[in-house]
Amino acid sequence: MLDIRDDSSDDEFCETSQLAALPNRYFNRELSWLAFNERVLAEATNPNYPLFERLRFLSISGSNIDEFLMVRVAGLAGQVRRQIEESSIDGMTPSQTLTATHEKVLALEEVQQTIWSGLKSELIEQGITVVGDQKLDSSRERWLKDYFAEHIMPVITPQAIDPAHPFPFVANQGIGIIFSLTRTADDAQVMEMVLIPTPLPRFIRIPGEDAAWISIEDLICRHAVQLFPGFRINGHGVFRVLRDSDLEIEEDAEDLVRYFRTAIQRRRRGLVIVLQLQGKFDPAAEELLRTQLGLDRALVMKTDGIIGFSGLSAICDEDRPELKFEPYSPRYPERILEHDGDIFAAIREKDIVIQHPYESFEVVIDFLRQAARDPDVIAIKQTLYRAGKQSGIINALITAAEAGKSVTAVVELKARFDEEQNLLWASQLERAGVQVIYGFVDWKTHAKVSMVVRREGDSDAGGYRTYCHFGTGNYHPVTARIYTDLSYFTADPAAGRDAGRLFNFITGYVEPKRTELLSISPISLRSKLYELIDTEIANAKAGKPAAIWAKMNSLTDPELIDRLYAASQEGVDIDLVVRGICCLRPGIAGLSENIAVKSVIGRFLEHCRIWAFANGAHLPNRRAKVFITSADGMSRNLDRRVETMIPMRNKTVHDQVLGQVMLANLLDTEQSWLLNPDGTYNRVGTVDKPFNLHRYFMTNPSLSGRGAAIASGRKVPKLSLRRGYI
Repeated sequence: MLDIRDDSSDDEFCETSQLAALPNRYFNRELSWLAFNERVLAEATNPNYPLFERLRFLSISGSNIDEFLMVRVAGLAGQVRRQIEESSIDGMTPSQTLTATHEKVLALEEVQQTIWSGLKSELIEQGITVVGDQKLDSSRERWLKDYFAEHIMPVITPQAIDPAHPFPFVANQGIGIIFSLTRTADDAQVMEMVLIPTPLPRFIRIPGEDAAWISIEDLICRHAVQLFPGFRINGHGVFRVLRDSDLEIEEDAEDLVRYFRTAIQRRRRGLVIVLQLQGKFDPAAEELLRTQLGLDRALVMKTDGIIGFSGLSAICDEDRPELKFEPYSPRYPERILEHDGDIFAAIREKDIVIQHPYESFEVVIDFLRQAARDPDVIAIKQTLYRAGKQSGIINALITAAEAGKSVTAVVELKARFDEEQNLLWASQLERAGVQVIYGFVDWKTHAKVSMVVRREGDSDAGGYRTYCHFGTGNYHPVTARIYTDLSYFTADPAAGRDAGRLFNFITGYVEPKRTELLSISPISLRSKLYELIDTEIANAKAGKPAAIWAKMNSLTDPELIDRLYAASQEGVDIDLVVRGICCLRPGIAGLSENIAVKSVIGRFLEHCRIWAFANGAHLPNRRAKVFITSADGMSRNLDRRVETMIPMRNKTVHDQVLGQVMLANLLDTEQSWLLNPDGTYNRVGTVDKPFNLHRYFMTNPSLSGRGAAIASGRKVPKLSLRRGYI
């Protein structure tokens, strides 16, 4: 390992200027993200998972890479077109990064094809066939012919490609087929294109006792003779297009709603970023596509296998429970049930932390439902980043507004790929009488906060109590079943006052001069983290125990990384759980030898963000300062988004977040990957006492939601840093 500490230096840690002179201290952000998706893809070969779950991971990897290409690679290509040569934090220019990402994406695509070939064979062993052009029995051939005639033929529109017919627009993620034909009447050569409409299913289940599926493109190709009577079919080629899907926000947009409606339309016609070609594509047809699609810095991917891996998730709908994870039903917190479902009473008694998906997201929805129907509730304020298509949260807010309560909703229009859905929700909320705010033009409101003001105590005195929910994840009922997140409920008056200041900042640009508990990005969250890190540095210098534990989705901010490097150089032990992108390089002598980084990939997507600081004693300890936050360790979260971070001060919730959630992530061996100094990841090897954090939480209740069950003697196996699971 490279020792970059100057032997002549004293005990003071490297200043920022010194750190800036050190080479290779960051990983490339884009390549780190691709390394993350490589870990996701590896789960498709995990022998501990049922077959359909491995297929689902292959599908997820395809969806992830599609989004990466449509957003990140599209941005790089745009920089190259505009001749922007500003280097990223690792020293690579946009041109160099674009070349490197193209090479890595092509390599990953080859791995995907290999995995798909293996999974197809395993599916066949289980009686599930994905049909291509092979001959089927007469009944299934007849069904396919009838299905094509009745359900596909009326929807698709073949179009000749010649001077009399303009080249059609190919939508983002659109799949098309080009047919090379000969007209039998005069032997004229004709080229025809069929674009597959988005409403058609990507894979179709063929009826029969043995499961058989066929892709929509293979179904069309099998029945091309029906589609082109009077022509001989010489060949065909399937292609797929990905377009630039990022939205650039104009700071001087006069009407944000109208701007986004227009921008969404523009996105659908973004520049082509990737052209995927399947099979032995006709060279003339390929040249036609290259010319007509206006490829500039685009990636052309050719394969003999499948294109569009994300569509494979449809096959997982097959009714074969033995090929899937055993169903899991989240628990409803016992403490709330002990109060006959009165969430406000449970929160008044003591703060609660709920861990999703092990504990039901219905608690969050019920919190707002109860507020909507409670005559003593006078006001509700709510942030909405992603809420999904079927949202109990939205319905509760509408019910509250129709009941005459004051309801404010901060709807974030800039939530990527949810812009249209959020515009729809905003319209429905406004019609119901909700005061809808769109936040800042140039900052996303990413904080997850609910605030309920309730009349309590002596009504003549006008007493009010504020109940708050702070979350690390979105108010989205679907992702709440598969993302691990924390929901913190409190009636702490200081938290309520801070929540009010936060909403005033978003809705009226009234920047809070001070807060009591909350750290708010972009105002104070970064400086609060620095203050906490600096305290650990001071403790290390004073010879006290000094350590930092943190969990997040991504770590890319160079200033925050440098602060962690400085802490490592002074002897602060740092353990990071970073699921996705990590630009910090661990294990470098003299720089980061005291930093360890791991990534957890498993049945559930690790999504919650936690910071824990030893505060003069060995972690975990009761004195430790523990926080949950909506922010990742990225420049955008710290400088260009509205985020929150709040301390866990109640003993029970403090112990749950630090001694259960955070510690379990560090102890996990079965789903963990360790980051090496060279940027590669290795799975944690075989250990004497294997530990699976997802299994632990699926089988053990939390601390803060257990209520009287704690006193009844129902033990939860305790986690120990040294001995693991005891």
